[in-house]
Amino acid sequence: MSPLAIAHRAGNSLAGLHEANLLGADVIECDVHAHRGRLEVRHLKTAGPLPFLWDRWELASAAAPRLGLAELLDADRRGTTFMLDLKGRSVSTGLAVAGLLHERAHQHPVLACGRFWPAVEAVARLPYVRPVLSARNRAERAALLRWIDRADRSDRPAPYGVSLHRSLLDANLVGRLRGAVEVVMTWPIDDLEWLDRVVGLGANGVITNEPEILREVRRRRA
Repeated sequence: MSPLAIAHRAGNSLAGLHEANLLGADVIECDVHAHRGRLEVRHLKTAGPLPFLWDRWELASAAAPRLGLAELLDADRRGTTFMLDLKGRSVSTGLAVAGLLHERAHQHPVLACGRFWPAVEAVARLPYVRPVLSARNRAERAALLRWIDRADRSDRPAPYGVSLHRSLLDANLVGRLRGAVEVVMTWPIDDLEWLDRVVGLGANGVITNEPEILREVRRRRA
């Protein structure tokens, strides 16, 4: 399988969705937050009662308009394959996403990913949703391997894919994961050196912020 070109966070805005589609991204990722009964797509986090959104060195007013997941799905005119990155540690987020997809009779394949796997599994009860289990650190990587081993020894289906931070990969690990799942994704792959490195290790899902990397992944496939 040729590597998938995955546009990181491109679905967090309608402009990003449009640009990623023009670039020919195979998958468009967005960050999904449940906030006060609404599903929002944004990277920035809320700060409790404080009137701002934040992430590391970035601040924004909490009063600024926020794109809803429903609005994003309604704006799609190209049958986009979205990857919904579920934020937080609540199964209710996954259930809410599943409910929204069901209500809208969404039938295109959807990838659901996240570091809180029970939420991912809640969305993956829908037949067209493909679960992707994410790992950002070594503890999560170890838990992921245990999860895969348990799936091998039971009737529990393996996930469609896994997504690991690039620092966690080596050839043995990728080979082991490729034997269990269809897609091994990694991020952030934002230059050619890292692209060559992770593809050489066997990763077949490239998550990038950079348009030129999306183009290069597709060029190599031609």
